[in-house]
Amino acid sequence: MTCERRRSGRVEGTLVKKVALRAEVEGRDSRNLWAYLDDAGALVFEGQDLGPGTAPVSSDGEYEWTTTIRADHLPRLLELLGAPPGADILLVLQQDWSGPKAAELERLIRESELPVERWTWSG
Repeated sequence: MTCERRRSGRVEGTLVKKVALRAEVEGRDSRNLWAYLDDAGALVFEGQDLGPGTAPVSSDGEYEWTTTIRADHLPRLLELLGAPPGADILLVLQQDWSGPKAAELERLIRESELPVERWTWSG
């Protein structure tokens, strides 16, 4: 788990624990996914895909997104992930849902009834 100073958004100037869930490179394509808790305790997934593989959604080879799950919905997420109540969500994600399992995590959240806020950007 790393700590960094965020330069944008509400967490500017504060230390944020941020875990890398995916850092894949295949040829000219790269896919990245991180997770952190914001100041309100919401879980934020932040993704960035670069390269020609983004062509279906991006004209310039870059696609970014965030998915946010409010803090009051994190107990339900822990339950969906098979984690005990009150577990450290970032630790659970890092240990059990990173690497190849990150795609399964994204599918599980997408198919669940958890309310999420989504933001996307493509060039």
